[in-house]
Formats: sequence, structure tokens, C-alpha cells
Amino acid sequence: MYILGINAFHGNASAALVADGQLIAAVEEERFNRVKYAAGFPVQAIRYCLAEAGITLQEVDHVAIPRDPWARLGRKLFYAIRMPQFARARAKVLARLSRIEDLLAQSIGVPRETLGARFHHVEHHRAHLASAFFVSPFDQAAVLSADGLGDFSSTMWATGRGHQMTVHGAVAFPHSLGLYYTAITQYLGFLKFGDEYKVMGLAAYGEPAYREEFQRILRLDDEMQFRLGLDYFRHHREGAEMSWAEADKTPVLGLLYSPRLIERLGPARDPAEPLEQKHRDIAATLQARLEDAYFHLLNTLYARTRLKTLCLAGGVAFNCVANGKIFERTPFEQVYVQPAAGDAGLAVGAAFYVYHQVLGQPRRFVMNHAYWGPGFSTPQLRRAFESFPLAHNGFQIAELPPERLCRETARRIAAGKIVGWFQGRAEWGPRALGNRSIVADPRRPEMKQILNERVKHRESFRPFAPSILEEAVGDYFTCTHPSPFMTLAYPVRPERRHVIPAPTHVDGTGRLQTVRQDTHPLYWQLIKEFESCTGVPVVLNTSFNDNEPIVTRPEEALDCFLRTKMDVLVLGPYLIEKPEPAAPSR
Repeated sequence: MYILGINAFHGNASAALVADGQLIAAVEEERFNRVKYAAGFPVQAIRYCLAEAGITLQEVDHVAIPRDPWARLGRKLFYAIRMPQFARARAKVLARLSRIEDLLAQSIGVPRETLGARFHHVEHHRAHLASAFFVSPFDQAAVLSADGLGDFSSTMWATGRGHQMTVHGAVAFPHSLGLYYTAITQYLGFLKFGDEYKVMGLAAYGEPAYREEFQRILRLDDEMQFRLGLDYFRHHREGAEMSWAEADKTPVLGLLYSPRLIERLGPARDPAEPLEQKHRDIAATLQARLEDAYFHLLNTLYARTRLKTLCLAGGVAFNCVANGKIFERTPFEQVYVQPAAGDAGLAVGAAFYVYHQVLGQPRRFVMNHAYWGPGFSTPQLRRAFESFPLAHNGFQIAELPPERLCRETARRIAAGKIVGWFQGRAEWGPRALGNRSIVADPRRPEMKQILNERVKHRESFRPFAPSILEEAVGDYFTCTHPSPFMTLAYPVRPERRHVIPAPTHVDGTGRLQTVRQDTHPLYWQLIKEFESCTGVPVVLNTSFNDNEPIVTRPEEALDCFLRTKMDVLVLGPYLIEKPEPAAPSR
């Protein structure tokens, strides 16, 4: 039985394919069209999933769409009357979704009448919940989804047991933790879609000095409820201007904050203006108040379920700073956040919701790694670099067996080289987790600045991540719960901060990736070899890109390698080194 999940006409358009309860492939459209957070219809992602399974579209039994036009219909109609312009924009998207069968057939180039699949519309947050629980290692768990908005709700919670979930409640539009965070992100001058993670990093540089005002902006109610101080926002009166329709353009989200916020906090920061301490303090207060609400929800959820295991999804679940505090601020003892917890993950969630919740099939899959995207054979990799005139320009190219490849690469990292590491299948989700990574020496305090100047060209306040052997986590961090998908940040032990200064954030934390030998043996071996060289079982890891989607194809890796100042590219078994710069003449 094949189930195709499609997140379409929404940010992070994506596709996923499930076969008899096993995930076969999952990928975002941005990895193919190179448009960050691409929306529209994920044609190339769908084609990849079908090709990875070796099937045609006609062999798909079910198609799952994470959008339910009938969910909260009364509330949708109420706001459609109040905000006709917003309603018209949503109507265009719903019109496209209403002819999803035709769009799918046309995109793959097959007659509509040859499709035998049954189409299912799954409510947005139910798909989020499913994307967390049904692929988790837990037989039962409390489950929470929180994001900006989907099917006119922003938050939903449930209990998962076996192959079924029971939804217990939701928070409806216009109240939203995601929109709260986005609105203040915009006020701070970060206006691009998806910039919230930047402000999370900035928050560590400030103090929560605006708590009294933020208690008015975001208010906590009894039980599982919170409310926005709506005077500070405009989305409930004017709607949120959104562009979800086109796949070849980065989504745009209109301003969410109202003049009231400016009256209370002062002028909004222009993106061209320098950051001041006031901005850092507002970011810190934003994060602190989010955590107040987050842990209010989680502690209430625990009190209701008494389950020690927790699954999280939705864009808010990417707040690794808050996630890292769950064990100290709630009774939960185990947490699972899948690598594409945001809207890309809806494709996986919708597919598994249909398989388990609708069709009643038992669970037989755990997502214990993130490598569900395209991979390339050794001959394909060789053809890719042979299409670039590397050898003729002084590049050194060696084909090495795995053990020697890791040893030689580790030696170069230890010598201060910046390495592009391209292996296996691409990661699912926004984090590079050892297959499409740039790897560097974490021991060098200057490495963060070097990476930004030579390769990444991003804001100085954003941290890089440590990848660490799972068995060594307790030696370097105060918490040992696994974090394989880089979704939790833990304090680095004080006595170790001078050992790995480059990926240690200003607040003493690290957004770590724990690496297991059985789920990622090659990356584990690389870190193990680095430990043999240096005594440190940690490497600095950042995504293989330069202000673009993470590279997918070897040609993209080569292009990024050549136009930046990376020193080494490891492309499958091939170790490629740039020529040393000529010494200046005297």
C-alpha cells in the first residue's frame, strides 16, 4: 500500500511516500528549485518520491493533503466576512486544493482518469501531531503541536496510544504562539519569512527587561489556554498578507504587529539599522515569555495525561532553546521531535495519519534518522566533479576507502581546514546532520568568525552547532537525553566550554546533534577519528550552503565549494583539496 503525502500551497512545500507503513522518501521542494521555504505545488519533490520507490503515480493507493477546508468552518466564515481581502487570498489557495487530483495528474504527466488513489484531507494540526507521534519510538505519549496558523487553529494537543491518537483540545485563531513570535521578530527588523530562528539566537545576548509589557502582549489563562493582547496585533482585523501560491518565489508574510506595539516599545528597528542593547533585551523577553507559555501548556498537558513521554511538532517545536529546558521545567522524561517538525513535516504526518488513524493499520516504523532525501552513486559523484576542470587547476583529488577517508578528513579539520562533507541521502528538515554539512574544528575560538567571513556570510550573533558522539554527551553537556535532529539546546559543562568554544553560544549552551554509530556510521567514524587526533569527540557542524537552501546535488556542492573559501570537499569517497595559495613574493 502506497500513501503519498503532499504539503502544497503553503510554506515549505514538500512530499513524502509511505509504503506499507514504512517511510520511503521525504523531501522539501526547495531542495530542487533552490528557492528557500518554497511554497506552491511540490512537483519535483513528488517526482523524486515516486522515483525513489520505483513506482508510478497510478500505483499510489492514497493521497494525503494536510488541509481540511471544513475544519472550523464557522470561524473561517466569520473572519471571511470581517476580512474580505484575506478571505479572497485564502479562497484562491482552496480553489487550487479543490482540484488537487487534476494538478497532481498534470504535474506528473498522466491522464486524470488513470489515477486510482483515494484522496484524504487531514486537518493541519492533526497532521502535525501525527508527524510527531506515529514516527516516534513511543507506544504512548502526550503530543503537542504549536505554530502560527493552520486550518484556523494554532495549537492542538492529544494523547497517542498505539496506532491511534485522541485529540483533547485546541487554541483557535487569532491566538497563536507562532504569530506572537513572528510579530516581534518583524518588529526587531527581521522581515524575511522564517527569520524567527535568528531572533532566538539573538535573545541570548540580552536580558528579559520588558517582562511587564510582554505579559500584556501574551497572556496565560487557566488550563491549556493563552491569549494574545490583540491590541498589539493586526492579523485578527486585517488578516495576514501571505503569498503561498508560487513555488518559484520565497513566501512573503505581511506585518503582524500594530501601532500599539510601537507606542509601548518605541520605533520598530529598520533592517539596515545596527542592533542595540534594547533590541537584544526585547528578543530575550520575547523568548522568555514564549517559554512561560510553552511550559504552562506542557505542565498542564502532563497533569492531564500523567505520561512521561512527549512528542512535539509545529514551528514552535523548532525552538531548541525552550526544548532543552523541558527536562528541568516539566516532569517529562523523554522527548521526541522529528527533524522536519515545521510545515514540511505535514507531508509525512498526513500520510501516517491516513495509514494509522484512518485505515487502522498497526505501527511498524520509527524515524531514527533524517536521511530521506536524494542520494547519488559513486559514478554519479565522479561525473559531477569531472565536469568541473578541477585537476587542471591544481586541485588534489583522492579516492579513499571509508576508514582512511575519515582519518584524512579528521586530520584536516584538526589542522583548521573548513570541510564540505557530502554523503549519502540528503537530510529531511532544515538541519544539516552529517550528510550535507560543513565541518570545522570546535576547539578554535576564532572558527565562528572565520566561517562567517569565508563561507556562511551570516549574522555574527547566530551560533553554530556541535555534533558529538552520543556516548560522550555526558562529558560535555549537563543533559544526556539524545538530540539526534539538533532540536534541543543544552548547557555545555562549564569546565568544557573552553574546549569547544566555537559552537558554544554566548549563554553557554550548544544546539547539539548526538551521533550514533548504528544510525550514521560514517559521520560517527569521522568524529571518532577527530577524537583520536585531538581528544575531543565533537566537531562543529553547519549546513552546506551559503544563504541558499542546503545543497542537494553534487553539482551544487561543487559550486558552493568553489565560490566560497572552503578548503576541502569530501564528495562520497573523493577527497578534493584546493591548491594552497601561492606565497607572496618578496
